Amino acid sequence: MNSCAIWRRMKIFWLLLGLSFWATPLLATPFTDNGNSTVTDQATGLIWDQQETSTMTWEAALAYCEGLSLASQTDWRLPNRNELQSLVDYTKTSAPTIDTTAFPSAVSGNYWSSTTYALNSTYAWLVSFGNGYVNFNSKPYNIYVRCVR
Repeated sequence: MNSCAIWRRMKIFWLLLGLSFWATPLLATPFTDNGNSTVTDQATGLIWDQQETSTMTWEAALAYCEGLSLASQTDWRLPNRNELQSLVDYTKTSAPTIDTTAFPSAVSGNYWSSTTYALNSTYAWLVSFGNGYVNFNSKPYNIYVRCVR
């Protein structure tokens, strides 16, 4: 087993445990630009939309990703909290806290996840690429979106 496969398995293990905050800076991995407005995370195998959207509500974000047709694919979805947090680069000292080579037009804002806040179903989790924080907000609030498959 090569070292890339070992790192990939370790990062997936940490993501499954919900500890991506600790795994991300230790296991930062490159992205492959697919040349079709998408990038592939070499650690997780997830394919991310590189495009930036306007802000939208959580419900609109779910519908946007589910209806997205990009790179000849239609199985896009809104990422869960751990998947979205895996994009945070905690080694960066300035915003946005995301790989700006892979995501050149990323903004230093909040991005919706598909994960509903368990203590109040009118809220959902988000990730801030301004500071790397994970927080929650009311679903009718307008926030940025990044789709995954």
